[in-house]
Amino acid sequence: MNPKRGIWQQQEFRLYLGSTAFAGIAFAMQQLLLSWILIGILELPATQVGMIQAAVGIPGLFVMLLGGARADDRDPRLLLIRVYSYAPLLPLFLIVIISFGQLTIWSVLIWGLGVSFCVSYSSPAQQAILNRIASSDVQKAVSAATAIAFSVQMLGLGIAGTMDELGLIPVLCFQGVCLGLGAVSIRLLEPQPPTNTNSESTYSNIIAGLKAIYHQKVIMQTLLINFVSSIFNAGAFMTVFPFIVKRIYEGDALLLSFLMIVFYGGATASNFIMIRVMPLVRTGRIFLIMQLTRMLILGVMWIQPSFWIFTLAAVAWGLNMGVTTTLARTIVQESAGEEYRARIMSVYSLGLIGSAPIGALLLGWIIESFGTLNGLIPAMMISIVLFIYGVLFSDVYKYHSPH
Repeated sequence: MNPKRGIWQQQEFRLYLGSTAFAGIAFAMQQLLLSWILIGILELPATQVGMIQAAVGIPGLFVMLLGGARADDRDPRLLLIRVYSYAPLLPLFLIVIISFGQLTIWSVLIWGLGVSFCVSYSSPAQQAILNRIASSDVQKAVSAATAIAFSVQMLGLGIAGTMDELGLIPVLCFQGVCLGLGAVSIRLLEPQPPTNTNSESTYSNIIAGLKAIYHQKVIMQTLLINFVSSIFNAGAFMTVFPFIVKRIYEGDALLLSFLMIVFYGGATASNFIMIRVMPLVRTGRIFLIMQLTRMLILGVMWIQPSFWIFTLAAVAWGLNMGVTTTLARTIVQESAGEEYRARIMSVYSLGLIGSAPIGALLLGWIIESFGTLNGLIPAMMISIVLFIYGVLFSDVYKYHSPH
């Protein structure tokens, strides 16, 4: 691969984006579908919603580590084909349940756990393939892949937002079709030989990956900051944000869909901007500064502004999240050795995806105990703490990109 060619001109990279876009749409729909089924259809209180979201997401913490180990010692492309092939059975299961009028907490929990398993198991394989395709153009590849992921999330959220008007069954049918197309399109990629050729057990491979993280301080510290931040920020977006829309602004699924699209629109825009200015040298410094500025954005939301100001704050939150997510992923992917990359990226994904359910459990209790808007306060406070830790007690602030 010629590193001087633009990342968009590389055929394998375009195929990679196409193969993950369909699955990305389906998994993005899940975020809104799960929240609104619990909040808007079953009308559960925040404490129960937080518990169910935690029960759905926390098992993914362990599945993600397993997915990382398997993606290193096997062809990650084959792993994705298998996951995307079985995944359409999950929306089909919920369609059958709804058809018989048996939509309950337990049926939603089974469906949610299944999709969470698919997301967690496939995520490390997706990210490991990206590094191989990107070669020396890792920063732009990560930013471009993240921008496309946010773009398809907006499409998925827009479709999921029509569930009140069209009904759950047509929306779930679309989710299943997208997962099936993801399984078909991933076959267009070239085979990806495993990078880990030793014959150790899966457990030993996971431990080896964790040791590799421990011995690289900047990776460990970036993962720690990202994990703690996600507990309260991703948790706030997953749990507090929908309750603010429903209780404070008296919105429905379509309004929640619109505001989520606005959020991801900001995230997409930030990544396209970063593509123009990359490669960046002081990625760690920018990452930490953006952690601090998030406090101001959430502070605007906390004072319960008029709706149009709240919408602008959602855009700003998305812009901020787009930068921090991409830079954290860039630092880790640039610093990770090829032999351990999928396992290290599984821990990154664990922090990004798996921490939100933990936050949901805590924030659901805060919402019911102290008020809906006060669920934003922990995220504001942790932004200050993480900035201070990153600048004074870690190597992240001094990190220089090798590219």
